[in-house]
Amino acid sequence: MLGAKKYCRVAIFLLLSMAAAPAFPAGQLILTVVDRQTRQPLPCRIHLKNPAGRPQRAGHAPFWHDHFVCPGEITLRLRPGAYTFEIECGLEYAVRRGHFQMDAFSDDVKTVDMVRFADMAGEGWWSGDFHVKRREADMKLLMAADDLHVAPLLTWSNDGYRPTGVKPLGKLPDEVLHHFDGDRFCHVMAGADSRAGGTLLYFNLDKPLDFADVDSEYPPVGVLADRVRQETDVWVDASRPYWWDLPVLAAADQIDSVQLLHSQIGRERTDCDETGGKPRDPLRYPPPKGNARWSQQIYFHLLEAGLRIPPSAGSGSGIAPNPVGANRMYVYVDGTFSYEKWWQALRAGQVVVTNGPLLRPSVQGHPPGHVFHAAKGQTLELQIGLTLSTRDPEEEPIRYLELIKNGEVAHSIRFEDYATSGKLPLLQFQESGWFLVRAMADARKTYRCGLTGPYYVEFDNQRRISRSSAQFFLDWVYERARQIKLSDPDQQAEVIAYHRRARDFWQDLVDRANAD
Repeated sequence: MLGAKKYCRVAIFLLLSMAAAPAFPAGQLILTVVDRQTRQPLPCRIHLKNPAGRPQRAGHAPFWHDHFVCPGEITLRLRPGAYTFEIECGLEYAVRRGHFQMDAFSDDVKTVDMVRFADMAGEGWWSGDFHVKRREADMKLLMAADDLHVAPLLTWSNDGYRPTGVKPLGKLPDEVLHHFDGDRFCHVMAGADSRAGGTLLYFNLDKPLDFADVDSEYPPVGVLADRVRQETDVWVDASRPYWWDLPVLAAADQIDSVQLLHSQIGRERTDCDETGGKPRDPLRYPPPKGNARWSQQIYFHLLEAGLRIPPSAGSGSGIAPNPVGANRMYVYVDGTFSYEKWWQALRAGQVVVTNGPLLRPSVQGHPPGHVFHAAKGQTLELQIGLTLSTRDPEEEPIRYLELIKNGEVAHSIRFEDYATSGKLPLLQFQESGWFLVRAMADARKTYRCGLTGPYYVEFDNQRRISRSSAQFFLDWVYERARQIKLSDPDQQAEVIAYHRRARDFWQDLVDRANAD
């Protein structure tokens, strides 16, 4: 018989061994993902589901909602059963889908190669995502896995919310701009100012904004934006087009970009809810795509009123279910790429936004944002050159292309017809206006599209100003002003004065309009 002490040691050892052993007969799969052409390991994103359809984690690999990312090789330890997977690397590699059977105690090795069908950066188009709230330590891998080149990282806000795993900002970092892999940039001092009138995102700051004396309505959100602009070359992005204060901010020239593909437009579904903003007409803009169409219609009204604000895109990864870069913009940089030149090109409007179709437009050799000039009495004919591709032609094929002219669809072209001819119809102008190209993909549960930034046409150096669009925002300003009720009469007067200035701006455009 064992002595009492020896028996106790053996019992403890057995208990510890049982605790350390897996609770199920796991199998193991070493998965390597490579670029088919280079045969080099490829950072990627993996959506792995178990037999019940539930998303699976992979050890300590960065995980969000229904996916994880890996640097090109990962060891999966899984229960027995049938698994399905989707592997993606941004929008420029074809999606790889498949399934495998995991047996108890199996030990297998598998290599999956990914096919790159487009090299946007090689053609001068560099990707960015304006709404990311993930762990700073994961950003290098997250950006590589989705082939993202510019990502302002949200690290502070005044809304009191932060996703799991993201700690509140403490000591300011020594370096706010992280540069890695040669051509990827992550600025870690982006933040959000969320108020009753909407949310503004601030980029390229060296420290957070001071919200000590800020509440939901006072001071006006634009006052803080104007204060920051006087101190630094900050970029201000409207995270939704339908935020209540958009017309007030636009009138004060306090918005640098507007997100058309925003965090409510998801990889799997679109959230048709305009809470905190001007609601859409659900009959005119029904779900599931109504929210996205309403967002674009508001942006078209801005262009129709003569304002020239570039579109942007943001995934909302870390808050919304989206992966990093699910909604993104591509900015055209002529010559050598740099962080500074990327922002300069975006300010010039040289941008496309997309969550699927990849568009590279060129009109008479110019990227979006270009202004074409003509004299009264002339007819200006423009041929749009377009390179177009998509990563998922079978699951989400491009159905048609649209030429949007002055807020309306001037031409709708079936993709099959465009693929056969390789040409788009000519656009003719006899008066000032603007135009852009939209590619629509077939996605039943969400909204999938690519949209170029606008091109502009000026006759006798005059911008097009639509009376109906200016009136649209004038009515919006009145509607928003009626919502403001502050207990302090001085604060109420100050905020209302801010809205009156916006009223005067839009009324002036109504009076000066040169188009219906």
